Amino acid sequence: MREYLLTLCITAAVTYLLTGPVRKFAIVAGAMPEIRARDVHREPTPRLGGIAMFFGLCAGLLVADHLTNLNEVFEKSNEPRALLSGAALIWLIGVLDDKFEIDALIKLGGQMIAAGVMVMQGLTILWLPIPSVGTVALTQWQGTLLTVALVVITINAVNFVDGLDGLASGMVCIAAAAFFMYAYRIWYSYGIEAAAPATLFAAILMGMCLGFLPHNMHPARIFMGDSGSMLIGLVLAAGAISITGQVDPDSLFGGSQRQTVHQMVPVYIPLLLPLTIIAIPAADLVLAIVRRTWRGQSPFAADRGHLHHRLLEIGHSHSRAVLIMYFWSALIAFGALAYSVNSASMWIVLGIVFLCAIGLMLLLLPRFTPRAPRWAEHFVPPRYRRRRAVAETASTPAHPAAVEEEQRPPVVAGVAGVNGATALGARPRFLDRRKAGTSR
Repeated sequence: MREYLLTLCITAAVTYLLTGPVRKFAIVAGAMPEIRARDVHREPTPRLGGIAMFFGLCAGLLVADHLTNLNEVFEKSNEPRALLSGAALIWLIGVLDDKFEIDALIKLGGQMIAAGVMVMQGLTILWLPIPSVGTVALTQWQGTLLTVALVVITINAVNFVDGLDGLASGMVCIAAAAFFMYAYRIWYSYGIEAAAPATLFAAILMGMCLGFLPHNMHPARIFMGDSGSMLIGLVLAAGAISITGQVDPDSLFGGSQRQTVHQMVPVYIPLLLPLTIIAIPAADLVLAIVRRTWRGQSPFAADRGHLHHRLLEIGHSHSRAVLIMYFWSALIAFGALAYSVNSASMWIVLGIVFLCAIGLMLLLLPRFTPRAPRWAEHFVPPRYRRRRAVAETASTPAHPAAVEEEQRPPVVAGVAGVNGATALGARPRFLDRRKAGTSR
């Protein structure tokens, strides 16, 4: 566990430290598109955050290769090399798309090629546990087609949900945390060495997301772009393929194959990645395809009908919409994980039902703002204070510098007008705000 945590921390540190220089590079390279009609941010924001995430992935694999116990993963399996090969290819395609906006069909072809590269190096589904049947061995073509389909679905599900600041990286981090707990349990408790690569992939994926999140939370200073969303989607799919289709159920339990699979049914619930631990992005993907096809549009045509856009339309703020999506993702992922550990416990089912009720209540109260107690009003932002305190603040005459700031023209694309610009040039807007005494 210490080596996994060390790998996670190194990956997160490298990703976090490289995101700043990558942001400067994205501004200079012009990877900062104009604001589109379907975008929710108000200022031009650089992309190419996937560059930092990819180098974080490389750093994590490099560190793991030099650790005592994790080095055995590289010696006994070719899966880390397969992951690195597929990740490099999908990352390159994403970088080109972030800069030049390549066609959607070309990206789809690149995703299939990246999945094929991993299959050629041994990262593929070999068998499937089917209830009432047993462990079904797949032919080479069946395993290849199923692996490619799973990779493409996962990549596009993550890519579709990447519409709000910090949403995709946070949801994938939650999914990776649930998957790490399951894979580590299979590897450590049952002594299944075949689960070690998936555990390593989950730890590295958590590090990539945690390192990028501080730069991507609202208001985001940089976006991961397709180079990041497709990359983390591929890593998540690689972990699912590694443990779902290559860990033999017979090695976990004794008895016949049919009896073994019956016992493994609750255990395999969190292994149905990405359909379980990223059920929200997968549902968003299916709904988007149906919606666009029904309208006679291409399934790859962008619109403002995603789940996070709906949350904004019914009155939720940007941050609250992201937190609600986090809540549902964690509920599904960790609920399935808890059920896989002890499927006979009624308390787990009741807890999941109770949390679902809380989640529905949050969805139905978009305009509800929690208020702090009177003794804590001076320690919280004004929006959480009672109406009397807010009214007193509103009645205070505004500073002339603040009035001048409000009358400034809208920000246009450029180096000095970048969202949260600290990379290049002066910062007159931030200086004016500090002089005005505002809280932002």
